[in-house]
Amino acid sequence: MKNNVSPRRTRAYISAFTTTQIHLRNPWVVTFFAFSFPGFGNLLLHRYAKAFTLISWEVFINTHAKVNLGILYSMTGHFAKAKEVLDPRWLIIYVGIYMYSIWDGYRSTMDINKQFLLADHENAKLTPSVMSAWDINFLDKKAPFVALAWSLLVPGLGHLYIHHMITGFFLFGWTIAIMYFSHIPEAINLSMIGDFAGAKAAVDMQWLLYLPSILCFVFYDAYVSTVESNKLFELEQVQHLKQQYQSPQFQMPI
Repeated sequence: MKNNVSPRRTRAYISAFTTTQIHLRNPWVVTFFAFSFPGFGNLLLHRYAKAFTLISWEVFINTHAKVNLGILYSMTGHFAKAKEVLDPRWLIIYVGIYMYSIWDGYRSTMDINKQFLLADHENAKLTPSVMSAWDINFLDKKAPFVALAWSLLVPGLGHLYIHHMITGFFLFGWTIAIMYFSHIPEAINLSMIGDFAGAKAAVDMQWLLYLPSILCFVFYDAYVSTVESNKLFELEQVQHLKQQYQSPQFQMPI
C-alpha cells in the first residue's frame, strides 16, 4: 500500500478523548454483557452512541417497570410480591428493547470481527499520538492490573487510566447516580457504626441491583481494553521500525 493512498479500513481511531479500536472478540461474551445490562454489548464494541442510548433507556424503563425488584422477589420465592411490584405498562415496552440489545450485540460482534480481519490484512499505518486544546492522547504501555484496581475503587477510573475518557466519564457518572439513589453511602455509614438493621432498611434494592452488572463489566472491559491498547502500541512500534529501518528488499525467513 502506498503512503499517499488512504487506507480503506483501519483498526483504530485515536482522538484527544479516546482510542476507538476494533479487535477480535468472542460474540458470546458480548452477548452475555448485553444480556446482563442492555447497551453494555455495544459499549464493549466502542459503539458509543447506541450504547449510551440503550444504557440510559435500560435505567429509565427498568426503574419504572420495577424489573429489578421483580427479579429480587422472584429469586427469594416471593412471587406474589414480584407480581405486585411489576408495572405491566412499562414491562411490555421493556422486553422488545431488551431482546434487540442481545441480538444486536451478537450480530455486531460477528460483523466487526470480519472488519478487523480485513483491516489486519491491510495493516494501515497507525497514528501514535494526537494533541488538541483539550487533551493529549498517545499510545503507551499500561498495566492491566492497575486499570483493574482503579475500576475496583470506583467504576470508570480504570477507563480514565487508559484514556478511554468517553466510557470512563459515562460509567463514573452513572455509578455515582446509582450509588446516590440506592443510598449506599448512607448504608455504609450506618454499617460502620454498627446499625446493620438501619443499613438494611436504608438501601433501595431497585437501584442497588444495577451495580453487580456494572462492576462485572468495568472489571472485564478495563482489563481487556488495556491489553488490547498495549497490542496497538506494539504494532505501531513495529510499523515505525519496519518503515524507517528495514530495507524494502529484506526477505523474511520462512
